[in-house]
Amino acid sequence: MRNLSRFERPQVMALIERLSEPPRRMIALFGPRQCGKTTIADQAIAHIRRENSHAALYRAADEPRPQDPMREQAPSARLFAEPGPGWIVEQWGEARRLAAERRPAVLVLDEIQLVPQWSTVVKGLWDADRGFPWRPHIVLLGSAPLRLQQGLRESLAGRFAPLPVHHWSLREMAAAFGFNVEQFLFYGSYPGAADLAERGSVDDWREAVLDGCVLPTVERDILGLTRVDKPVLMKRLFDMSGHLSGQIVSFTKLVGHLQDAGNTTTVARYLDLLESAGLVTGLSNYATSPLRRRSSPKLLVLNTALMSAVSGRDFEEAHADRSWWGRLVESAVGAHLYRTRRRGTGLCYWRHKGQEVDFVLQRGPHLLAIEVKSGRHRGPHSGLAAFRRKFSGSRGLIVGGQGVPLVEFLTEPAERWLTEPWE
Repeated sequence: MRNLSRFERPQVMALIERLSEPPRRMIALFGPRQCGKTTIADQAIAHIRRENSHAALYRAADEPRPQDPMREQAPSARLFAEPGPGWIVEQWGEARRLAAERRPAVLVLDEIQLVPQWSTVVKGLWDADRGFPWRPHIVLLGSAPLRLQQGLRESLAGRFAPLPVHHWSLREMAAAFGFNVEQFLFYGSYPGAADLAERGSVDDWREAVLDGCVLPTVERDILGLTRVDKPVLMKRLFDMSGHLSGQIVSFTKLVGHLQDAGNTTTVARYLDLLESAGLVTGLSNYATSPLRRRSSPKLLVLNTALMSAVSGRDFEEAHADRSWWGRLVESAVGAHLYRTRRRGTGLCYWRHKGQEVDFVLQRGPHLLAIEVKSGRHRGPHSGLAAFRRKFSGSRGLIVGGQGVPLVEFLTEPAERWLTEPWE
């Protein structure tokens, strides 16, 4: 890998800044698997140790721990013990002792979701420290986003400050790995697989994405955490979403594609779970009232690596298929909008009486229709004009072609196009 050891994502400095403030709330790093949450914590801790500003402890629940030698073990017993609630209490106590020396202390608990009842234990310890004048900073992170989110919602509401970690951007992949925009479109933004993409090992790269990112997310996070009555349907839905990314598909037709393995309500719920895990989302058709938005989602992978990996194409085959490459470009634009929009900014598509707009952004009075021009035959961009006639005060934006260059668009946050003057 090129510059990864020296590259720092913005969340590193954001974490350092939060640790410089009094520990009023815990800090939770959460986001999809393989996005570099542990690396962010490691780099922030390295800064702190160089500055000698805090006493810092990094503890991971998946680190090997010897079994108790006094306990009788079965011959087939594992060599290392699973962490229990007492492990959290032990690490917390060490951080308390450092903080009691009147020195700011930080405790990073990684892979916290592996500890049974972790959120209840953390809640009790945090609440017990309310009267402690030198309480330590607590940073929570884990590789299973759904498990972490569930614990935060159930027990720790109001006690943590979220620090989201999203899929990597074009700017980040270019700086860390030298990716150009076409490499970013095809290979996406999983840093752990980027070196395989650089070497042109497409089969190895595909295996790293599907087996290292998708499989653990679907089988361990989703199926292991929530009630999924039709696990085969869930896996088929992800695979189908990769093939149909950028397309509008009614839930009824989607069920048909999935060989009638479930009903529309089940498929809609499974799509929500895939979105929570950072894999796929389904955009709604824009209407002035959310209650009027129809139930035909526009499927969208949240990292274009997922689309390329399930396609079976190599880079040259993908680039030669202009229709497929066009949907890849559209998916990259949509994923960028999804990732960089502010909280409270809506993202939809629009289709009405044969007119269509690829994406719609809305926040307050700001309304922007976006059409992606990727080189495939799409016909005139009459959808933008129709949208602006129907929704007074809206603006239109073309990405690619004679519009905003794709590279420029993918290096600016969504809010820049929504609220700042550019026309």
